[in-house]
Amino acid sequence: MKVIVQPDAGVSPVIQAIRLARKEIAVAIFRLDRKEVEQALAAAVQRGVRVRALIAHTNRGGEARLRKLEQRLLAGGIMVTRTGDDLLRYHGKFMIADDVLHLFGFNFTKLDIDKSRSFAISTRDRSTVNDASSLFEADSTRQAYAPSRSNLVVSPESARDRLSAFVKGARRELLIYDLKIQDRGMIKLLEERAKKGVVIRVIGGAKKLDPSIEVRKPRIRLHVRAIIRDGTRSFVGSQSLRTDELQNRREVGLLVSNPTVTRKLKQVFEADWEECGGKKGEAREEGRSEAKKEAADAKGESDASDAKEGRKAEPRKASA
Repeated sequence: MKVIVQPDAGVSPVIQAIRLARKEIAVAIFRLDRKEVEQALAAAVQRGVRVRALIAHTNRGGEARLRKLEQRLLAGGIMVTRTGDDLLRYHGKFMIADDVLHLFGFNFTKLDIDKSRSFAISTRDRSTVNDASSLFEADSTRQAYAPSRSNLVVSPESARDRLSAFVKGARRELLIYDLKIQDRGMIKLLEERAKKGVVIRVIGGAKKLDPSIEVRKPRIRLHVRAIIRDGTRSFVGSQSLRTDELQNRREVGLLVSNPTVTRKLKQVFEADWEECGGKKGEAREEGRSEAKKEAADAKGESDASDAKEGRKAEPRKASA
């Protein structure tokens, strides 16, 4: 298992992962403006790799760009499928290259890779890779996804249960990257842990947390959701502890038990925490802008959710 830290690593690890593929690549894309990634995927096709791309049906303000992206990928010989529109958003970002799953917190964009704190995790764990493959196939064919007993965390099917259990397992410490912790159930769990003596620190933002939980604004644009538990286990993914991202959107994350990877995540968090300096309201303009975008997304999704069939969107049921 390996970890990528952005913006330190840049786009090179993504390109290298594509170049190493010999048989098949399946990639789920929400945003992409890095020409190097498009070119690497097209080059993979030229050397005989079967390349499939699953493109989100929508993102905020980017439908026209997504359709143009589809055309460019098709021109490069890549098989393109578009996600359904049954969920508010298909926001997961991952790639399966042969027998390796690459789970990304960042999009394939200059802003996310070059100017944002984010992470990616690569794993060869067979059950997790197989589960990710099943998810890709289900979303590509617009069929129900049935989660398995792997380390994959998928919204809306398994995220709430698995992240709740993960938080409940904390005994000493929780370090959290999250721009907007809003879900009442998750807030309750965090406050229960805090009352049990668990030290909780958040880089990002949160709604009405207990004063014992310290929150600092990021000094670098944040585009990842991560939780480090007791310095030994961690979670990295696309889902915030926000109701829509747990219940009404396609989000994908990964539970990590590798101590080396978790130590690296903790090391980065501690450095970022010191950079924050504990002075609220001193985030960079990028951080403030990102928080505003998240809030706008939340309002838009809430409106869409209420409008859809005159009620809140229900989590999609998995087949038996």
